[in-house]
Amino acid sequence: MPLVRIDHSDARTNSAEIASAVHDAIVSVYGIPSRDRFQVVTARPASTIVAQDAGLGFERTDPVVIQIFTQRGRSDQAKQRLYAQIARRLEAVGVPGSDVFIGYVENGPQDWSFGFGRAQYLTGELAVPAS
Repeated sequence: MPLVRIDHSDARTNSAEIASAVHDAIVSVYGIPSRDRFQVVTARPASTIVAQDAGLGFERTDPVVIQIFTQRGRSDQAKQRLYAQIARRLEAVGVPGSDVFIGYVENGPQDWSFGFGRAQYLTGELAVPAS
């Protein structure tokens, strides 16, 4: 059950395509149900997004910043497959790989509440997803 935040400039007019590309990559690589979709997409003025190259020697033109919050336990190889799949799918909707920035944050079952002020993974209302 990843929660995904996507920020991009308001110059990009394809928010839905970007969000779907990211979600489809997660479904494909992690095998989660397609209705297990939690995303917050924000289009903002380009001047409010700063994403340089971290010293890698390339230029970004119009960054798309993706934050993925999810249960811990997936392998480094699975994460790398996910990053590559996101980049491929975003390329198909007009986002070059140089503009893709992904931050990945892991947590545990106690860190989620899907409503009603309960931690449903802890109460047993939801099964903890397999890694």
